[in-house]
Amino acid sequence: MKALILERYGKSNQLAFAHIPRPTIQPDEILVQVHAAGLNPIDYMIPKGTFKAILKFKLPATMGSDLAGIVLEVGSRVTRFKPGDSVYASIFDLGTGALAEYAAVPESAAALKPQKLDFVQAASIPMVGLTAWQAFKEHTSIKPGQKVFIPAGSGGIGTFAIQLAKYLGAKVATTTSTNNVGLVQQLGADEIIDYKKQAFEQVLHGYDVVLGTVRGDGVEKALQVLKPNARVVSLVGPPDAAFARNRGMHFFMRFLFGLISRKMIRQARKRGIEYAFMFVHPDGQQLSEISKLMDGGHIQPVVDQVFSFDQTLKALAYLESGHAKGKVVVQLI
Repeated sequence: MKALILERYGKSNQLAFAHIPRPTIQPDEILVQVHAAGLNPIDYMIPKGTFKAILKFKLPATMGSDLAGIVLEVGSRVTRFKPGDSVYASIFDLGTGALAEYAAVPESAAALKPQKLDFVQAASIPMVGLTAWQAFKEHTSIKPGQKVFIPAGSGGIGTFAIQLAKYLGAKVATTTSTNNVGLVQQLGADEIIDYKKQAFEQVLHGYDVVLGTVRGDGVEKALQVLKPNARVVSLVGPPDAAFARNRGMHFFMRFLFGLISRKMIRQARKRGIEYAFMFVHPDGQQLSEISKLMDGGHIQPVVDQVFSFDQTLKALAYLESGHAKGKVVVQLI
């Protein structure tokens, strides 16, 4: 089968197409013919070695995290799926990849595709959907009437997270560029900061939750908009010692992450704020709940551009440019 492969880490492009054997599934896995694969920023960061200390890839490795497709085979212990089912999944951090004609997917990571979505739309959902779900359901407990700040509202995570937070009853603020104000308004954002004209930390006050999505000093500045006893959940770091413990890292990595997050945690505590670094994990049951929201019309997919499989490197470059509104998807079939 054809797959996009990472041979080695490096600053320049290290990805190339290759023909490799079709996966052989384990008893608890399903074999999926991939119709579409959604791209995420981590897909262009991994080849550069950005997450080398955290993610343990056995190189050469097939790239890609999110997929939607048709089940061709099921393992002997699989009970939730059968051949012919339309499914979607995030297989991020599971040692396999989605940018291939076929993928072995653990049953626990997959869910039936939302009936109202086609394969391209469905492939755009898993990682951003799970990220927002886990941030708002596991790391915080958003209640109706609370105020949530979601920077970069027109991006892949932002477009989903705004809609989920609104569904949960929150008031949502976001940042975006002038050209994307209309988009985030349609998604339900209540307060919109044009970052080219205003600094959000000078406008927003008294927020309960911040979803940290912007690298640099964005998370540090976001502390200023939170009220005491609020919570910041960061997707961009710095990673903390709790994260290292949860991943079973050795003492040195726990110490290192504790060291690099110390300043952020100290600043948060001074304001009575709880800081946590979050790394999304695959979860088919959560995707099933997300499917209900999609089919119920509560959340709409936002897809910017669709590329062919042969154009995957171009698609990754476009995503990395930072101009995408919503998600970028590779269509294989």
